[in-house]
Amino acid sequence: MIIEETEVETQIAFQDRKRIGIMGGTFSPPHLGHLIVAQQVGEQLGLDKIYFMPDAEPPHIDEKESISAKHRERMVRLSISGNPLFDIETIELERGGKSYTIDTMKLLTAMHPDTDYYFIIGGDMVEYLPKWKDIDALVQLVQFVGVARPGYGRESVYPIIWVDAPLIDISSTEIRKMVKTGRSIRYLVKEDVKEYILEEGLYLEDEDCACIHRTLYGLDTGSHFGGSGKTDEAIALPACTAG
Repeated sequence: MIIEETEVETQIAFQDRKRIGIMGGTFSPPHLGHLIVAQQVGEQLGLDKIYFMPDAEPPHIDEKESISAKHRERMVRLSISGNPLFDIETIELERGGKSYTIDTMKLLTAMHPDTDYYFIIGGDMVEYLPKWKDIDALVQLVQFVGVARPGYGRESVYPIIWVDAPLIDISSTEIRKMVKTGRSIRYLVKEDVKEYILEEGLYLEDEDCACIHRTLYGLDTGSHFGGSGKTDEAIALPACTAG
C-alpha cells in the first residue's frame, strides 16, 4: 500500500500538535476543587499541560466584590507550584479590562497555531453556553470539556467532551465568607494559599478588620500561630464595618 506524501505530512503534523487544557476563572481564591478537576481532565484526556487563566475583570462580577489581580495571580502560582502538569496563562491579566473568552482564544490560537485547546467548564455551565459572547465562533477555536455534576444533564447543542471527576463541593464564595468570619479554611485551599490570604488580610471589608484579623492570627508579630499555636484555628472575629 502506497501512502501519499501529503498524508504522511498530515499525520506527522497532527502528532506534533500540542494538547493544552485551559481552566479560566476569577480564582478568588483558587481551591482544591479546581486542582482536582484540572488533574483529572489532564490525565483522562492525555493533555500536555493545563493552564490556569485568571481573568483581569470578569464581565459577570461586581468590581467592588473582587480583589486585586496581583493577589489572584499570586494565589494561582502558589496553588499550582510543584505540579509539572499545571502552569499559568496571564494573557487576560496583561490585556486588562473585561475578559471575554472569544477575544482571548482568538489571540492564543493566533499565537500558537500548533496547539489544540481544550476549554474546561463545569457541567452546570454547559447550559449557559448559548449566552456566551460569539459562542458559534468560539466552538471553532476550542474543544469544550464539561466536568459532569450531579443534577445536570449532558445534553448540549455544542460539541462537548465529558469527563467524570470526584465531586468536591468547594465554593470560592463560601471560602471568602469563612475567612471574613474567622472560620478555618484548612484543607479547602493549599497551605501556602491559606497563609497568603491571612498575611495579606484578603476578603476582609476594611483595613481595621484586616488589622484585627492579623493580630488575632499573630501575623503582626511575625508568627502565623498567635497565642493558640495553630495557624488557622477558628477564631470569632469582632464584627467589621459593613462596606
